[in-house]
Amino acid sequence: MKRVLKIIVVVLFVAFIVVQFIRPDMTNPPVVPEQTLEASTQLPENVKTILSRSCADCHTNSTVYPWYAQISPFSWFLAEHIKDGRRELNFSEWASFENRRKKRKLEEICEQVETREMPLPSYLWIHWDAKMSDEEIRIVCDWTKTEINKLSANAENK
Repeated sequence: MKRVLKIIVVVLFVAFIVVQFIRPDMTNPPVVPEQTLEASTQLPENVKTILSRSCADCHTNSTVYPWYAQISPFSWFLAEHIKDGRRELNFSEWASFENRRKKRKLEEICEQVETREMPLPSYLWIHWDAKMSDEEIRIVCDWTKTEINKLSANAENK
């Protein structure tokens, strides 16, 4: 039994070493400053701080990869997670969205932070500072509602 256990441990160790050579692409796409959320909306400093701390790693092209992103299989999980987050909402490409999509995304932002779907609980396991307080959720939702109203007003004036 001990021999079998030793073989299993060795095989698992070798497999762990081998998978370190299989890496996902973790380079950030370029950021075009004119396309960002900050460039195309009035983003109050408190909202910018909250979004930067709680959303930017998965929803911008400016991801700051943590140390454990260099270890497979965590790197695979993170790369896929970030790819999905950017596909769903990318603040680095905000200006390229049509107004209808912007309104829908703003509604979803408020809804998902109010229900605490975002930031993802798995993200909060390590990034405790990303957790949003009730007051921060209110601030973000107030901002999203203001932006939705601005977009609606602009559409009516055209």
